[in-house]
Amino acid sequence: MNRAIRIHETGGPEVLRLEGLAVGDPGPGQARVRHEAIGVNFLDVYHRSGLYPLPLPSGLGSEGAGEVEAVGDGVVHVQPGDRVAYAGGPPGSYAEVRLLPADRLVRLPEGIEARQAAAMMLKGLTVQYLVRRTHRITPGETVLWHAAAGGVGLIACQWLKVLGARVIGTAGSDEKAALARANGADEVIVYTRERFAQRVRELTAGEGVAVVYDSVGRSTFLESLDCLRPMGLMVSFGNASGPVPAIDPGLLAQKGSLFLTRPTLQTYAARREDLEAMAAELFEVVGSGRIEVGRAYPLSDAAQAHRDLEGRRTVGSLVLLPGA
Repeated sequence: MNRAIRIHETGGPEVLRLEGLAVGDPGPGQARVRHEAIGVNFLDVYHRSGLYPLPLPSGLGSEGAGEVEAVGDGVVHVQPGDRVAYAGGPPGSYAEVRLLPADRLVRLPEGIEARQAAAMMLKGLTVQYLVRRTHRITPGETVLWHAAAGGVGLIACQWLKVLGARVIGTAGSDEKAALARANGADEVIVYTRERFAQRVRELTAGEGVAVVYDSVGRSTFLESLDCLRPMGLMVSFGNASGPVPAIDPGLLAQKGSLFLTRPTLQTYAARREDLEAMAAELFEVVGSGRIEVGRAYPLSDAAQAHRDLEGRRTVGSLVLLPGA
């Protein structure tokens, strides 16, 4: 019997249940994938807590890597035996085996193992659209990236340096700051002892940055606006500290005719051709860098993975291992 993590109610990590779940043959357009590794993301926390509601009971998780066991009618993108990875689609990756839409799968190139793929797909594709499409980074631009030592942040620091940007990051400790610098950040502000907006102004001679990438949410949003140069862009793409409160658009005018966007991977990768192009660019960049797998947990320890993630006790990406 396939084992899977399910939720029957929203709440803390204690609502995660390891259950037996039958998985049948794939239907038209579907593939059955046996996971080797599963990514853990703040999106999963939002689903578990009810911040992003799901119909209950529900599976959890939106990222994984493994091998295709079977495909349904009409599937042409993958075939049994292919090594694949995915990000997005219906929740349910916290499982040994699952069915999912085959057009969400991408083949893994040689040299990228399952743990690495599961640690980078959602995070890496997120970085791709943020720095290549939401705001197309140009050489010499200065950007602020919050949570620079997190799974998304470390990939972003590497990618931004490839693109020639000057990267100012934020982190919660000296240890995390050192990790962000090792992955490409030029400056890292330890926000537990410095006001980051003030420090950003000092580092940019009062000018401010071209763009702020903020996955933290409530606790950083308003101060992040003060880091932007006139007509700068605020990219709010997560809510790790809670949802951003409603704001008066007039505030954006007062602070310098700022732009604000709330993008999602689901929108940017909705078309198959876009997903394939994004993944190809991600694999190319990863080939010249590294993905930090901060910690791997057995599937049965998913609740502990959530506690560590929410408690800011992690660096890099977290993965679950079905076979452990």
